[in-house]
Amino acid sequence: MSLSNTPPVLSITIATRESRLALWQAEHVKALLERLGHSVHLLGMTTKGDQILDRSLSKVGGKGLFVKELEVALEEGRADIAVHSLKDVPMDVPEGFVLACVMEREDPRDAWVSPVCATLTGLPAGAVVGTSSLRRLVLLREALDALGRTDVRIEPLRGNLDTRLRKLDEGQYHAIVLAAAGLKRLGLTERIRHIFEPVESLPAAGQGALGIEVRSDRADLVAALAPLVHQPTWHRVAAERTVSRAMGGSCSMPLAAYAHWDAADANSLQLDAAWGDPEGLQRVVRVSQRAVVQDLVQAEALGQRVADALRAAGAQPPVAKAEG
Repeated sequence: MSLSNTPPVLSITIATRESRLALWQAEHVKALLERLGHSVHLLGMTTKGDQILDRSLSKVGGKGLFVKELEVALEEGRADIAVHSLKDVPMDVPEGFVLACVMEREDPRDAWVSPVCATLTGLPAGAVVGTSSLRRLVLLREALDALGRTDVRIEPLRGNLDTRLRKLDEGQYHAIVLAAAGLKRLGLTERIRHIFEPVESLPAAGQGALGIEVRSDRADLVAALAPLVHQPTWHRVAAERTVSRAMGGSCSMPLAAYAHWDAADANSLQLDAAWGDPEGLQRVVRVSQRAVVQDLVQAEALGQRVADALRAAGAQPPVAKAEG
């Protein structure tokens, strides 16, 4: 009879993008696994998402461009696990792979970064705001319209976090909007002028959470990663990602989805979602529902109901355009 249920010690190679933030995330997981006794190494890689910087993600294949090469490394056995920012992971994980672990979430909110003003209301006339996200574009435009600021332009912003900050510092933008989690993880909290509460800018599905992907036949890795799992976060992001999957599941969608636990009832999960029109021809549609959630099935059921409610309220998933 076994004297211990402790998983065996493994030699684990982590596939990671080579941006400073991705490397921080991989190093963070490496340290946690080493603390559990495993031997861990990093395999740095450059993805197509890192290479294509002159076009928006929605026009070149979506956020899956950030994970494909890492999955190939897993498939070929050059790496054992891949650490992802969960909002970069496609809603449907390819056959042969599984999301084995969701870790405790960092701050899921959006951050306002600007050398010229502390908030949206202080923007100078004719200001330019940068964002890589259709979700943020729609929510920023709604907020600017409410202020009567039709003079402010919202322009695309690509590149890793350091590149985006450099473009801001060079004067290409008056302000940019980034995920607060990345800034905090890299010790750049002082760059944040304002953190948007969810009522101001509803976060993206999975924002601030790290997910770890493995081949589906690696039960040994699933067991090794189990101590890193944060189930309350996994339930939250499962509900959020189900909304996105049901609405079409791509980064070409101006969709926000954010779940949080009820302070008065630890088992009650509230899921808020918003859908907007990138062309500005339709008002932003918002839906909020809550349910008792104690497992992933219930979390996904809540996400499906919210997606159905979004559609009923007028949200329309993108229609694939034929190539001309």
